[in-house]
Amino acid sequence: MGMHISEIDTPALVVDLDVLDANLHRVAEYTREHGLRLRPHTKTHKSTRIGRRQLEEGAAGLTVAKVSEAEVMLGAEPADLLVAFPIIGHTKLERLMEVAKRTRVTVALDSMQAARQLSDAARAAQLEIGVLAEVDVGLGRVGVSPGEPLLSLAHGISKLPHLSFEGITFYPGQVKDLDEAGLRAFAQVGELLHAILCDFKTAGIRLKVVSGGSTPTLYHSHELAGLTEIRPGTYVYNDVNTVRSGACAPEDCAATVLATVVSTARPGQMIVDGGSKTFSSDRLASSSEVTFGHVVESPGARFHKMNEEHGYIDITHAEREFAIGDRVHIVPNHICVAVNLHEQMYGLRGDQVEAVWKVEGRGKLQ
Repeated sequence: MGMHISEIDTPALVVDLDVLDANLHRVAEYTREHGLRLRPHTKTHKSTRIGRRQLEEGAAGLTVAKVSEAEVMLGAEPADLLVAFPIIGHTKLERLMEVAKRTRVTVALDSMQAARQLSDAARAAQLEIGVLAEVDVGLGRVGVSPGEPLLSLAHGISKLPHLSFEGITFYPGQVKDLDEAGLRAFAQVGELLHAILCDFKTAGIRLKVVSGGSTPTLYHSHELAGLTEIRPGTYVYNDVNTVRSGACAPEDCAATVLATVVSTARPGQMIVDGGSKTFSSDRLASSSEVTFGHVVESPGARFHKMNEEHGYIDITHAEREFAIGDRVHIVPNHICVAVNLHEQMYGLRGDQVEAVWKVEGRGKLQ
């Protein structure tokens, strides 16, 4: 691009392309080594550019949460799209059928009401849609309970016209840390999954797909016997939460917010030109500590408060002094939400801008 990092106006989301490449390659190698299908969630990057990179690295397809995201990700030309969210309502289903005319679509759902609506829409469009029955393995968000409720849902889906029952899906989102308690909770997910698979075997129902996983548990996925597919999302960029979970090292964080110091009027404090409209107000997932990001240039600085446009950073224990006009890189607590606040991202090799891309999936809520 012929642009130096110093020419980027702030606040801006910047991506270290070498780190991004390493993150993508590491997960692709892991899934190949363990015979797992990779269908990564695009909720983090929201970009057809990164989606194509994931496919080039061997991903079998892509995962989205919204019909509008599916429409965007068609631009990455995936052979397969999983909508990991129950799609309810005629308008959304009509749009989803248009997506399904251009690539294979699978939908995760947890009710016969959602399944019947999907079947009706597929019949009207003369299409076949894959379905994964969602089971709750401990998070308590969506998904039916294991045992009879799950088997009953699978039976019901398999009887509906224009639907192909593919298997089951789950999300172990309750496992946020890889400490002793977290690993114990993850082992319990494995025991529950074993019981679920035994239920299906006894019932004589074949599961082509057993889809699960998350970024915090990513590199333990092979420990879940019977798992065939994982859908991590945050791993492409990583963030403070991922580091705190034990799933990555600080140097694996590819995306940072480049911000400028705009005020040092108060002793022991600096203000940067980014607040909740830049970073989101998400706190750490597994800590009562109130911080909103990690200041790369000074780990001792504490980003503890935000307004919409102002970031308050306590520099009482900073390892260096800061002056108005200085620039800092801040790793957000939750990168997925931060990306959704930005219109574009800057890809860097060293201090040179190699690429600029739009966040095409930004704000796609419907």
